[in-house]
Amino acid sequence: MGSFVISKRFNGDYKFIFASRKGKTIFTSIGCKQKDDCEQMIAGIKNSIDLFAFTKIRNAGGKYFFRLSKGGLVLANSRKYTTELRLQKGIDEIVKYVSSAETLDFSENDFIFQDEESIFSPEVEDDI
Repeated sequence: MGSFVISKRFNGDYKFIFASRKGKTIFTSIGCKQKDDCEQMIAGIKNSIDLFAFTKIRNAGGKYFFRLSKGGLVLANSRKYTTELRLQKGIDEIVKYVSSAETLDFSENDFIFQDEESIFSPEVEDDI
């Protein structure tokens, strides 16, 4: 089962990725001003993946990737793949698992990991 992960970019826009069962990013969405836009796109993808187009592209460096679009509007770009077969496997994984994918929201977590100082500074001084 894959998962959608919503997060914030440094410029304040929201984005989401679709990660494979193994946790590898398959595609990253365009930037959205509102988190609701991400949630609506995710719902649309989950409920109607057959309405979306996968446009396969080979870049000048010989790597393959795809663009996920609907009605001519590009909504996401995939990671780069070394072969067209691996690209197709990425698309197949989306089609197979997207409807049952969970959605994780990390957009409000500014700091997932605590500061080093707060981890190592003792709350109570020991008297020695």
